[in-house]
Amino acid sequence: MSELFDAVDALVASRSPLPPAEERKRLRVAHGLTLDEVAAALKVRRATVSGWESVKKPTEPRGPEREAYARLLRQLAELYPAPATPQEPAAPVPTTFTGAPDPADKMPEAPDAAIEEIVNPLYPTPGAPRPAGARTLSTGEASEAAAMTATENTQTPAPVTAAPAAAPRPARTTRPSSTSRRPGAKKAAPAGTPAGGTDPRFANGPLAVVDVEDGQVLAYCTGGLVLDVPAKSLPSLVEWTLKEAKLGQPKLSGPGKDADPLLVLTEAALERYGLPVTLTDEEKHAGRIPENHKVVKQLARADWKLTKRGFGPWARIYRPATGSERACVQLCIPSWNALDSRHWGEAGQLPPAELARVLGVYASRVMTPRGSTAVTGLELMTALHPPTRASEPDADGKRHSEHNPGSLGKDAIDPMNWPPCEVPDGHPVLKDLPRFHVRGPAEKLFEEAYDWARPMTDAECTLGHLVGIDVNMAFAAGANGLNVGLGEATHVKAPAFDPKLPGSWLVDLSHVDLSKVKVGKEWVELDGSLLPSPFTPKGERPEGPAWYATPTVAYAAELGYEVRPIEAWVRYEHGRYLDGWYNRLRDAYLATMADLGVHADMEPADFLAAMDGYKDRDPDLAIVVSAIKATVKGSLGKLRERPRGEGWRPGEPWRALSRPTWRPDIRAAVISRTRINLHRKIVKHAAFTGQYPVAILSDCVVYAADGSSPLDFLPYREGKPLPGGFKLGVNPGLVKHEGTQSVLWGEEVRERFNAPELNLARYIKDGTVTDVDNGE
Repeated sequence: MSELFDAVDALVASRSPLPPAEERKRLRVAHGLTLDEVAAALKVRRATVSGWESVKKPTEPRGPEREAYARLLRQLAELYPAPATPQEPAAPVPTTFTGAPDPADKMPEAPDAAIEEIVNPLYPTPGAPRPAGARTLSTGEASEAAAMTATENTQTPAPVTAAPAAAPRPARTTRPSSTSRRPGAKKAAPAGTPAGGTDPRFANGPLAVVDVEDGQVLAYCTGGLVLDVPAKSLPSLVEWTLKEAKLGQPKLSGPGKDADPLLVLTEAALERYGLPVTLTDEEKHAGRIPENHKVVKQLARADWKLTKRGFGPWARIYRPATGSERACVQLCIPSWNALDSRHWGEAGQLPPAELARVLGVYASRVMTPRGSTAVTGLELMTALHPPTRASEPDADGKRHSEHNPGSLGKDAIDPMNWPPCEVPDGHPVLKDLPRFHVRGPAEKLFEEAYDWARPMTDAECTLGHLVGIDVNMAFAAGANGLNVGLGEATHVKAPAFDPKLPGSWLVDLSHVDLSKVKVGKEWVELDGSLLPSPFTPKGERPEGPAWYATPTVAYAAELGYEVRPIEAWVRYEHGRYLDGWYNRLRDAYLATMADLGVHADMEPADFLAAMDGYKDRDPDLAIVVSAIKATVKGSLGKLRERPRGEGWRPGEPWRALSRPTWRPDIRAAVISRTRINLHRKIVKHAAFTGQYPVAILSDCVVYAADGSSPLDFLPYREGKPLPGGFKLGVNPGLVKHEGTQSVLWGEEVRERFNAPELNLARYIKDGTVTDVDNGE
């Protein structure tokens, strides 16, 4: 009979009644619990708990989690009864919520103990008085307490309770940082929660998502912190942010500057502060709202200024700096497309707390967003290598601003001092060229990523599968340890090639024969017709002199062939400018992938298994991974930013040329090295296995194989990969499985589009081909 009783108890527990989503959230917030803490206690994902509290479309817990969640809510309901309404007196919890018997003896031990731990430390028994000395603080006092706590103990700061300004609203717990936990807690905050609040000036983290609930403006910060916002207008919101909110981020480099606080405005916040929820077509084209908008006028009356870009999706509101004090707040407006879905996925549609988490993790591991991921990546370069620093004291003991060695300096290169071969068409230095002149390889440096494919051989057609592998963070890996120019270029005639000297070289590499090359110190014979040329993006063999970046020319010499440059533009001032940028983005990527269950140094089979469905383990963190990758590619593209409208005409300078970070030579060097790194692995793989790629697109390579897994063609001996070849792993430069299709699929696609050299690498991931390969 006991088994039957247990089954009955389990059946009742599986249908434990729960209060509405609003009440679930009220009870959690009233006790000062974050979504992370509840998720950790119930051993579920943070997004799962958020779904249980979603007012618009709540999800329902199942199985043992439901009973554990119901037990938590019952205990909280005893501590925080529902507030009385004008129509009826205050009552305990509705009977529909308290009705189920308490099968505590049948509950899993871990969730039960965890619930007791997060509920009881403050109140040992229901209705017990608060600990001695406990009191409710205002929002401002809470921020001060948070800052003091973070300074004294950054590992286990004590919780602080904050009360909102409006009396009828329930108290809200203000938590100083994501690493906070209640006394006696055994489990830290879940992975992926940014650690903030260690600097008392920025006790509440780098940013806040501003939303409106029940008429009250709330600021959702990182780590589950929620602040009440008293500001009634946008100018007062800016003032509050700078004086009370304690938002911002410490500088990343000694001579650098602290990051300005970032406010993300939801649609409700936009309406509250008199801003449009969406932009008109005209405003989208202009990238801003009109200067005569009432909110822009409000800012001007309050002596706040906007940058030249005006009030757009990433607006900067500031007052001129006085001494070392800076007064600047940045706004991010998702509904104005500030968070591009190509890079941020569905971030713009997330609830405020989840959006604060996504942006907070990115800010803590990369930097506070300064605009698009491309803009932020460029700002990261500057933040790690500030253009100036303070000099040593002079005779009067005063310090002055001076050039910071290793940086690009504070002044852009004069447009007329650029080597003609390095600039894009329409640049001022090319204004004397005939209007319709098309520059060839001997006039233009053309270092781009691979877009190459070839017909399959008869032997490859007999194999069953086409397997794509993709290089992780390929362009970041290409930047690692790369020596790049820092200053202006010097023109040299008939120079001797120096592989350590960054520059652009005019040299004839048409004599390099891939049928016989050096691999290491030995000459090997290959089938050159099955290999792409390493010197052109389309893989075609060069036909004469052409301009190349240093890594490309160095590789020709590495393959065993003599190189004799005709002329060159070299940079004698150089350094490994991108190392810090690479290290920070690498660490951000690896830490976030580890949070998703993909770790460095995993065995190949374990790595492939871990990568399968990794994005579903925490969709919020998967967004962060996507943004980190976009930061790498976008910022490198930004180094050669083209004109963006604004009435520009060929031969005239455009806005980007005034930046010290407009450096097409650095972009070319990174792409050159990335393409060469990939070709080197392909050659080593071919020399060892006799296998050749069928298609290459940027950092994706497709091989024909007997099996559907990369392990079916990548050589591993006793778990060790081919030295210098492809290696499975999460680290930048290693490879992952991109996708597998059948050989029959590949042949059918090429036949359908009558394109024997259709680049199958473009479609290998899911096999969907929507149009003819157009190179986009």
